[in-house]
Amino acid sequence: MAKILQNLASSFLILSIVLSFLIVANAKSQRFTKYLSPATLGLKKEKLSHLHFYFHDIVSGKNPTAVRIARADMTNTSSTGFGMVAMIDDPLTMTPELSSKLVGRAQGFYASASQNDVGLLMTMNFVFMEGKFNGSTLSVLGRNSVLSTVREMPIVGGSGLFRFARGYAQASTHMFDRTTGDAVVEYNVYVFHY
Repeated sequence: MAKILQNLASSFLILSIVLSFLIVANAKSQRFTKYLSPATLGLKKEKLSHLHFYFHDIVSGKNPTAVRIARADMTNTSSTGFGMVAMIDDPLTMTPELSSKLVGRAQGFYASASQNDVGLLMTMNFVFMEGKFNGSTLSVLGRNSVLSTVREMPIVGGSGLFRFARGYAQASTHMFDRTTGDAVVEYNVYVFHY
């Protein structure tokens, strides 16, 4: 009887080990994620690029590039315009003149997100239409404290040649027309990409 119990115990131990192995192997084959080498996606050495352009935010006239799409009841009485949301399709040019070479568009929206100062939430893509970055995009998501001399906003991603991008954009107001609300903003963008 002792010999039979010993054989049963040994058989049970072997069976437990085999089942544990099968469960672990099955779990690994049905994993949600896996690690990849950047080379498997065709990614080479990371580069740092500097882009310089001008952003034209036109809210006046017959063909505005920034259009208010929402506001709160208090927006018109707020000193900061709190609650206003504008959709944009702003031209990006080589020089401050709107007639200069078009290099891309800033598409997305900005919203007045501060009750105490003029601070915008910027959510936009820089869509490039010129040079080696034609067809590529950079995504910006951050705070734009428009009355500051220089504002810094994070680059949170991109597409095309800017796939896996990260970096920051510095904005400084080149021109603001108090009568129309139109503005030209100089951008310096520093971005790591493959």
